[in-house]
This record gives sequence, structure tokens and C-alpha cells, in this order.
Amino acid sequence: MSKTILITGASKGFGRTWTEAFLAKGYNVAATARNLDTLNDLKEKYGNAILPLQLDVNNREESLQVVQKVKQHFGTIDVLINNAGYALTGAIEEASEQEAREQFETNFFGTLWLTQAVLPIMREQKSGHIIQVSSILGLATLPATMGLYSASKFAIEGLSETLASEVKQFGIHVTLLEPNGYASNIWHTGITSKSLPAYDEIKKAMTASENIFGKVEATASAVVKLVENENPPLRLLLGKVALPFVKQSYEQRLENWEKWNDVSVEAHG
Repeated sequence: MSKTILITGASKGFGRTWTEAFLAKGYNVAATARNLDTLNDLKEKYGNAILPLQLDVNNREESLQVVQKVKQHFGTIDVLINNAGYALTGAIEEASEQEAREQFETNFFGTLWLTQAVLPIMREQKSGHIIQVSSILGLATLPATMGLYSASKFAIEGLSETLASEVKQFGIHVTLLEPNGYASNIWHTGITSKSLPAYDEIKKAMTASENIFGKVEATASAVVKLVENENPPLRLLLGKVALPFVKQSYEQRLENWEKWNDVSVEAHG
């Protein structure tokens, strides 16, 4: 059975790769981008199966309008993939107020606006699947590189885990996609305007310890499987580095909580 998928940030990276994969499977795809010219070749190849739509996810009203256009055009929205976003790189102290706010406006609030816009449609259908593109940096962090990016993804994690429990009663599934590092241009889209020498050494150490990034195109089959699954998971890690990285972090957390448990219990009263 064909599905209708609304995906943001479809012009490049994950969004472009997944859009092509969905179209090749015969799905209807509403693909949003800031520059629609990047989707011209897909429109020529797949015709009416793709609906290119211009969208700045920071604009709440525009997000609401796009969702209504998709509903009017295809008659349904079975899957929403909140993929649009960017990574602000730099130490937390280096970020300006504007840079910090813009990171959250795009990554968190952009996701929230589309999610809120699509929920009435999915509730009426009594079905739907909302896929939030998070990151392993929404589960565990790295120092002096992407603290604000991590914070925005941690926020998406909390939002989406709560959402999943709220909308399960309506037949709506929620999945958090948590990729490890991939060879994508996301790492070059935002750099803090200020650089403090105090963080130079730790930045060098992080650069030297980087693992080989995964290949963006290799994620296509996994995401298609996710969309086609009748009982999708709340969380799906992407890449071979993801599980060891997150597992180590959570083991350290548990060790710390258990070590301090006597103090925690005492604080209960």
C-alpha cells in the first residue's frame, strides 16, 4: 500500500537520499526545501509522485500552511519526517545569544511546529508515524564541539518520548532516529562567530579522535524499513559507532547514580 510522506530538508544529505528512496518505492512524497530548484530533477523523473514545497521551518505559520497543502494535494499524510536542521559547532562559551537562539529555532521549534501541525490530521485518520531526526548527541555529548546542537537534540528527545506516550491512543507512532556521525555537510553549516584560545587544545583532541563517518546513502534501506514497519521502535540508532558510544555513556551514568544513591535516598525525606 502506498504511503504519503512529508519530509523536511529534502534538498541534500539525509533528506535527499531518503526522498529518492521513497519515490523509488512508489510512495508519494511532499519534499520541502528552502530552494526548490534542488528538487527539479526529482520532479522531472517522478512527476506527480513528488510535491516540492518551499519551507523555512523557523516560520510557524508557513509550516502550518505546508501541512494543509500536502493534505489537500494527496488527501492524507501517513508519515512526517522532521529532518531539517543544522549543527552549530564550537564551545558553549563561544556561542552568541543569537547563534544559540537560532540553533533552537531551527532544530527544536522547527520540529515542534511541523509536529503540532500534522497531529490533527493523524488523529482524524487514527494512524500516522512521526519520525524525528535526532542524533546520538541527543543521548550523549562530546566536549567543545557541539554543545548547543546536543542541547537542541536532547530537547527533541524529551519532546518526542513524551509525545509517543500521548498519541499512542490515537494509533500514531513516534520514532527518534539517532545517527552517529555521517559524511554530510551538516558539520559545515554553522560555526560560532567567536573562537576562544582556551578551548583550542580540547578541540584538537576531539578532531584527532574522530571516527570514520558513515555513508549517508547507506541509511536509505534502514529508513525505508522503518517506514514500512507496522510497529516501529521509539528509538533507532543509525551507524556502527552509535551503540558502543551510547552504551558507554549510559553505563557511566548508572555507575554514578548507584554510587550516590545513599545521598539520593536521604534527600527523599
